[in-house]
Amino acid sequence: MIAEVIVDVAAYPIDRPFDYVVPIDWEHVMEPGLRVKVPFGPRKVAGYVTGIKEESELDPNKIKPLAEIIDLEPVLSAELLALSKWLATETIAYEIDALQVMLPAAMRAKYEKIMTVIKPDELDESFRAFLGNRKQVTLKALQDANLLNEVKKYNELGIVEIDTAIKQKTKMKKVRMIHVPDAKQLEMALEEVHPNAKKQQELLSWLLQHPTESIEASKILNESGVTATVLKSLVDKKIVEQSQVEVYRELETPKMQDSGKPEQLTDEQQVALSAIEQSSDNNIQETFLLHGITGSGKTEVYLQAIDHVLKQGKEAIVLVPEIALTPQMTARFKGRFGELVAVLHSGLSAGEKYDEWRRIHRGEVKVAIGARSAVFAPFTNLGLLILDEEHETTYKQEESPRYHARDVAIWRAEYYQCPVILGSATPSLESYARASKGVYSLLTLSKRANNQSLPSVEVVDMREELKVGNRSMFSVALAEGIRERLARKEQIVLLLNKRGFSSFVLCRDCGTVVECPNCDISLTYHRASESLKCHYCGHEERVPSECPECTSEHIRFFGTGTQKAQEELYKLVPEARVIRMDIDTTNTKGAHERLLYDFGEGKADILLGTQMIAKGLDFPRITLVGVLAADTSLHLADFRAAEKTFQLLTQVSGRAGRDQLPGEVVIQTYDPEHYAIELSKTQDYVPFYEMEMDRRRQLGYPPYYYVTVVQFSHEDVLKAADYAHKGTEFMAERLSQGTVIIGPTAAAISRLNNRYRYQSLIKYKREPALIPVLQQLLKHYKTSWAKDGLAMSINREPTSIF
Repeated sequence: MIAEVIVDVAAYPIDRPFDYVVPIDWEHVMEPGLRVKVPFGPRKVAGYVTGIKEESELDPNKIKPLAEIIDLEPVLSAELLALSKWLATETIAYEIDALQVMLPAAMRAKYEKIMTVIKPDELDESFRAFLGNRKQVTLKALQDANLLNEVKKYNELGIVEIDTAIKQKTKMKKVRMIHVPDAKQLEMALEEVHPNAKKQQELLSWLLQHPTESIEASKILNESGVTATVLKSLVDKKIVEQSQVEVYRELETPKMQDSGKPEQLTDEQQVALSAIEQSSDNNIQETFLLHGITGSGKTEVYLQAIDHVLKQGKEAIVLVPEIALTPQMTARFKGRFGELVAVLHSGLSAGEKYDEWRRIHRGEVKVAIGARSAVFAPFTNLGLLILDEEHETTYKQEESPRYHARDVAIWRAEYYQCPVILGSATPSLESYARASKGVYSLLTLSKRANNQSLPSVEVVDMREELKVGNRSMFSVALAEGIRERLARKEQIVLLLNKRGFSSFVLCRDCGTVVECPNCDISLTYHRASESLKCHYCGHEERVPSECPECTSEHIRFFGTGTQKAQEELYKLVPEARVIRMDIDTTNTKGAHERLLYDFGEGKADILLGTQMIAKGLDFPRITLVGVLAADTSLHLADFRAAEKTFQLLTQVSGRAGRDQLPGEVVIQTYDPEHYAIELSKTQDYVPFYEMEMDRRRQLGYPPYYYVTVVQFSHEDVLKAADYAHKGTEFMAERLSQGTVIIGPTAAAISRLNNRYRYQSLIKYKREPALIPVLQQLLKHYKTSWAKDGLAMSINREPTSIF
């Protein structure tokens, strides 16, 4: 029997299955999807079995046997193995990357060199003394003990052997369990124990008062007050038994309440649900675009559609775009489905993610909720996949394999013949265009679920505020609105789509902006640490007291960030309790949950934050939403700038007035006439869609064209430009006449991490040669250009073209 193995080495010549002989004793357990350890050149590496065959076309004498089986059960199903092949081709990635992206990071291989003693009698005394009773030692420990020369000598003489140990990065969690006999046996033991053994008597009495078959050793020690020595003495006397038992790590999530199942759905919700249920009942793959205004009850449709497929014995995956959404979403789903829900998102530790993955893999749960990577949850009988806020750019992975979760969800739905729901108040233009053409089925929720009216929206022209002398970051209308809500004990959400204290540091004498030494981008000022940081490469430096160019002391901060906004808020309303929510305040474990829970419990009046607060939050006492700078994302060098601005303003407006209290929104801008801002006032998606589509058609951008960006970077600017020209010529000679290649041009951020970046933009409507040509270019790059220090990346359908 021959196993086809994709090895854990990301390199172009190795991106194919290798044949290995399966030892006869292993043939009955060998199947695709297992992880194995294989000899590869002079070392051993991990790999994935992707296929089994009876014989190889290669010379049998040249085929090596498998070294070790890591799993007894496949970690990847036949479906996920097929998906990995499709993913590698579509995203032009290595197959090993496509396989590993489906598994939690905890299961990635960790390599460690190990020395094993073969002939202990031939070691000298000092070396034996170092080893003690050990037969195996890591090379790292030997290096730390300065014994590498001796190891090399012993290895050459065959006294020791050096091998590569392959381990998982994270192990299963195990706890020590104490197994307690019945009360009768405990009473007998209590009578027989020595009268002077007071602590043992104490422990036996405690066990009699707390009858149980098994209990964690740590719980006994904490609650009974005895020491580990006392417990050990009962184990040694065989009064109680102990064992190591595998347990799941418990997730810490504050209890945010589910809003409860409504007595009945609205007519529109019922129509949408019936269509989804019909598709599920008929086992038809259908992609539904659920276009519902904010507060229209999309989540309730998701919950009832999931309930329907669970009753059929099937499973469901729910994707949410931001970690900020998961606490409230998780509370709603766990409130409805209890222990059948697993959570997968980046806020969990590696061990917690591994445990949640295993619960899914073992069939212990039926619903997985999480961010982008949860789309690969190892269910084997999927009945429904949902992408909430489907327009969000975080569904696209920015490193290899550069997949979009929507495309993966649709592929899996086709495999299982089940429906996909793409939900949004502001769908991406691509999705709405597909729904208009009948590729997706459009379901519309045009009214709020509780018949509450949409919030009233006021757009404030900040140019007029300046004219009347208001230089504050709060307009008169917003400042009055904040004071009124505080007086009425209502809550406020303020959005600023930036982080840091101020955008940049500028010298007023010579105009110098303090930039990152590694990237062509200004550094951001952070007040808390009195430092300037680059949000691209991580460079950090102290704030200069004088201009680095002209030594002037007239150096100051320009722009506005969340820290600055918080300070200005305290000047405006000193009595306000403010929770700031941005990447700096939520970078610790569980911070999102804690901050949102506190706000939901009424421990703060104002929630101030970046775009992570704009979507999905549902708190009844929010009656005012303020957008401090609506133009932030409007004038970026990105063809999707207007679409992203409209989506953000519509989403954040939808946080107000979701319950009985009426809502109000104040949008501050320097460009009030722009159609994205004008139309977000009334949450008018269709007129915006028509205007933006007209603009895209004129400019030749998606959805009218597909786009792919090929980026070249090098430490030498001339080499970066040269290779970019060579690569572009290579593609232009091989792609069809109707395909347009723009560039190469310098990227919007032309230098990042000391590498100069050039890129070419490929625009096409139909290009059957695209993937083969890009694969040829990749082969050329990997076998030749990469040796000269070039880095090249290919991104199909990027979310932005920076």
